Amino acid sequence: MPMAADEIEAMIKDALPGAEVEMRDLAGDNDHWAAKVVAPQFAGKSRVQQHKMVYEALDGKMGGVLHALQLTTEPPK
Repeated sequence: MPMAADEIEAMIKDALPGAEVEMRDLAGDNDHWAAKVVAPQFAGKSRVQQHKMVYEALDGKMGGVLHALQLTTEPPK
């Protein structure tokens, strides 16, 4: 069963309070997502560290029920 956008968004926001999350369905199948995450926790972190924080927020769902997630991350401007 694929993960819904609101479920992914909620998991990210729970782990990264104050984050802004913008979800986009890439294939129209609720299985391939693009997420833009802007979070204050990303300040001073490398892109790799930021992505790791998001994957950790998804609690092992990547590669399982969540097949594809294209990530864009940045600290707030």
